[in-house]
Amino acid sequence: MNNIWQLQEAKAKFSDLVSKTLEQGVQIITRRGKNTVVVMDYDEYERLTKKDMGLSQYLLSSPLLNSELTITRDKSMPRLNEIEP
Repeated sequence: MNNIWQLQEAKAKFSDLVSKTLEQGVQIITRRGKNTVVVMDYDEYERLTKKDMGLSQYLLSSPLLNSELTITRDKSMPRLNEIEP
């Protein structure tokens, strides 16, 4: 799979570049011999740039949010550990 394009070729065959991206995945465009630009499917771009939700938002989106799940806490005293100097 050749996924590297020179800039001139990418400009001249842009439609082919887009088709190859959708069929084969990420395509790399070089300029003056250096990898310069990556062309990728929009869904992949969204997945990579999606902001992670915070803990509170994650918990609020839980499928267990409105369930009748009961969580109890052990209220016994903690163990005493002797620490030697």
